[in-house]
Parts: sequence; structure tokens; C-alpha cells
Amino acid sequence: MNENPTYSAFAGQAMVVSGPLSQLIPALKSASEQAEDGPVLVFEDRTGRQVDFDLRGSPEEALARALPPPRTGPGRPRLGVVGREISLMPRHWEWLEEQPNGASAALRRLVDQARSQDQTANRVRLAVEAAGRFMSAMAGNFAGYEEATRALYARDRSRLEALTAEWPRDVRRHMLQLLSDCI
Repeated sequence: MNENPTYSAFAGQAMVVSGPLSQLIPALKSASEQAEDGPVLVFEDRTGRQVDFDLRGSPEEALARALPPPRTGPGRPRLGVVGREISLMPRHWEWLEEQPNGASAALRRLVDQARSQDQTANRVRLAVEAAGRFMSAMAGNFAGYEEATRALYARDRSRLEALTAEWPRDVRRHMLQLLSDCI
């Protein structure tokens, strides 16, 4: 999980600002107050999901509300460890109890192994999904959208670039940037 997510904000078809919350919120607050062509849309870059922020008050107050609350509760927060409940079958618990260093260490090792084995395929899948969400929100009414979506999910970058060549510059550039070098 990304500790410092980045966001991109669009007023109409033009990108207003892109960056972490500390840069985004003050610029977003200003852009929202000046927006004449409708609302400013904000997207979380890693997922392509549209997000909303409460921009009332000063930029500092809006930023304080936008930042995630500090984690409290079980676990070791200073180490980034968060305690959560999981449900397993009795045979799974039996196997975990037999592992050296305990169940938590065994689960962490299994997750780390799975993450390292499938890292490239997972990175590509997440990038394609993020670009697809962004395209749906920003380009759903553009000419060639359906064919561009087919090219995206077929992972055909050259066809995707050709089909989106006439799209507004900022929208196209951001969509391709979400894909980075994945496809």
C-alpha cells in the first residue's frame, strides 16, 4: 500500500494540480472557488478512483481533514503493524501453529512470497484498472471511448494511443501516465 498517495485534479478537461495531499488541497481549494465550468474532479493516481475532499475553512483545516487519522488500537503502530481479524478453517490454524515463530510470522512470509512472485502481473493489472476508472469518469463521452477501452483491456498500447490521439491533451496524457510502462 502506498504510504504517500498522489492525486490529480481536473477542472473540465484541464489538469489543475497533481501531487500529494500537501500540494493538492491548497491548489484544489483555490481551483474549486474559481471553477466556472462545473466541479473539479479529483482522482487518486494509484487506483484511478474519484475522491472528494471537504474543502471548508482554511487550506490548513481542509488538509487536516483530508489526512488519514493516526492509527490506534491493536498492533505496533510505530512499526506499521496493524492488528485485524482473519477467519481460517481449523486445519489452517493447526498448520499455522506448527510454523516456526508463530502464526503471524508465517502469514507475513506467505504474503511476502505471493507479492514477490506475482509483482509484475499485479502491477500491470492495477495500472490497467486505474486507467479504466479514470477513462470512464473523464472520457466516457469522447469519440472512440469504447474502442479505446477495448484496446486498454487488450493491453494494446499502440492502438490505445492511436484511438485517443484526438482526446484533450491533459486527459490523454494522464491516462497514459497511469499506465506508465505497464503496457
